[in-house]
Amino acid sequence: MCTIKAQAQFNLGGYSNSHYAGIHGVPMNPASAAGTHYKWDVNIGGIQGTIGNTYVSFPRKTIFHPPDSLEQLDRGKDYFLDSAANPLKKQYGWGSVDLMMPSVLYSIDELQSIAFTWRIRANGNAGGLTTDVTNFFAYSFPNPNLTNRRYDIENAQGGFNWWNEFGATYARVIRDDGIHRLKGGVTLKLLSGIAAGYAQVEDASFIMRSATDAQINSGTLKMGYSEGINNWEKPTLSNYSLFKNIGFGMDLGVIYEWREEVDGLTGYDNDQWNPEADDYKLRLGVSLLDLGGITYKKMPSNKDLALATESINPNEIKHRRGEGWQQYYRRISTYFTEIPSDDKFRMNTPASLNLMADYNIDGRFFVNFNGNLAMNAGRYDPSKTYRISQFQLTPRYDSRNIGGYVPISVNTKGQLDMGVGLRAGPLVIGSSTLLSNLFQKDKKRMDGFLALRVVPIRFGKSRLGCPATNF
Repeated sequence: MCTIKAQAQFNLGGYSNSHYAGIHGVPMNPASAAGTHYKWDVNIGGIQGTIGNTYVSFPRKTIFHPPDSLEQLDRGKDYFLDSAANPLKKQYGWGSVDLMMPSVLYSIDELQSIAFTWRIRANGNAGGLTTDVTNFFAYSFPNPNLTNRRYDIENAQGGFNWWNEFGATYARVIRDDGIHRLKGGVTLKLLSGIAAGYAQVEDASFIMRSATDAQINSGTLKMGYSEGINNWEKPTLSNYSLFKNIGFGMDLGVIYEWREEVDGLTGYDNDQWNPEADDYKLRLGVSLLDLGGITYKKMPSNKDLALATESINPNEIKHRRGEGWQQYYRRISTYFTEIPSDDKFRMNTPASLNLMADYNIDGRFFVNFNGNLAMNAGRYDPSKTYRISQFQLTPRYDSRNIGGYVPISVNTKGQLDMGVGLRAGPLVIGSSTLLSNLFQKDKKRMDGFLALRVVPIRFGKSRLGCPATNF
């Protein structure tokens, strides 16, 4: 119940929306591939990982010196629970990993570009329990001090998805009159699912009369997981495979740029460098990301359950030490009534609406705003993962070979973070939570971004009058 930001897109605050992002800007808005500084850009490898929650916090010593197993964690010492939160506040946890494999962007000319991206992604969410119910399960369940009180679960769910993604992008400048430039782009994706699962409890109500006797008045459990999980192998990466559980996806994006004056320069310097990419004063972008999904076949043993029962020993539904979770579910299902369900489920990818505004102060210093809003986090479809919506403001410094970024973000759970990022030639590294975590005693979320690119470092001669070439 105490699951451990969901940022499924390959994204570092400020950097991914900049004119130097190249191939790394494509996952956030495919239109950014057109009119980039680079004639070509190759990603060798990159990874972003995020993890966060609203209920459990960890001190520094636990993060840097974790125990060998979760069972060895000591509450009040190795982790702390936010048990004093508003009893009706809902608690959530999330995590994601986005691995960008070798990928390439090529600018056909100053108007149009193509890109190929290969990503391996995993995303998970859990939550929806109110604080009082979360405390009920988290504090020495079954706790005899929490008897003879009614608890309700309106909707609580968890899900995860691990998939492979090949993306083909086309972007072009749709209009350019020197002052106004409009760009559009689309990424078509071939998805292949590796593993996925979900569980959802709806409209449940229960009372624990004693530590050995409880009554569940109502509720349903919907759950399913993909076939491959029953034959899970170790290490985890050995389960990775291509072209199984095929699905399709798409990203769409447009970018508008406003320039104060026409400088009359077009094309690439020395066939490698587009000096006009950052001549705009204001840049606005809108994109729809991760539209699509993957259909999985359920294991035959998966069952939806009606949870109502007059009497049940809470210890019987408690996870037992050494018990595998599949074994645990098979045992739990014998205590309740089976409900017919489909033999397949569709795991939607974490669709979102991305908004961006970028203001050019003097050609070196910029201020970027980015908002990412989840589109499929409603309660009626349990078989999905989704993003945690957030807003981010990033002042940044950008020159040809060096960039610095200080993202300041707030998510819809009311959590405020500050981080830092650095671009040094082909290397990009950063975290959107690093600075805030340095000053927080206990941590509820962390993330990191690391990528290595091949970009044209020697750009040829500068052109007089082009601001971008002076830095």
